[in-house]
Amino acid sequence: MPWSKLKQDEVAVRRTALLKLRREGVRYDDERILSLGYNSPATARSDLKRALEAHRDEERAEVSVYRQQENERLDALLEAAWPAATTPKPIRNKEGDVVGEEIDMRAVDTVLRLMDRRAKLNGLDMPVKAEVTGADGGPLAVSTADPDKLAALMAATSRLDTNQPANTATSTPDEEDNEDGQA
Repeated sequence: MPWSKLKQDEVAVRRTALLKLRREGVRYDDERILSLGYNSPATARSDLKRALEAHRDEERAEVSVYRQQENERLDALLEAAWPAATTPKPIRNKEGDVVGEEIDMRAVDTVLRLMDRRAKLNGLDMPVKAEVTGADGGPLAVSTADPDKLAALMAATSRLDTNQPANTATSTPDEEDNEDGQA
């Protein structure tokens, strides 16, 4: 049997208070959470999980409605641009005689952009793969490093998306000296 409107409102208020307390870092076994009407920390944890899952479902539904609306708009635009992009138009000379045919390349570009937008909207494109390689495209040298070297490497790789050159030099830890003091 579905909950009454009053019960739904009470649950919403309790979950909102629970969420607020959890955002503040209050533990589930804190008296402030238990005073909301939960029998145990596990009950509070379960209720928060249900609230978050319900919210996720609502978000998915909203995204689905938005995606459908955008697809319908793209359909209308594509329907309008398609004939110009696919039907050759006659090319006429100065006298008005037909000397050839051509496709409207601006319309083709528009159709391609609409198709690209639809692919992005619906997640149809394959993800871009990136591969990190070592010197001259060879394998990446991996070794243990001290924290300073690791921080320098992280700083260098964080600049890969910029025009700043990254330091690609790699180093390996010194080999341990053998018994007679030589490496």
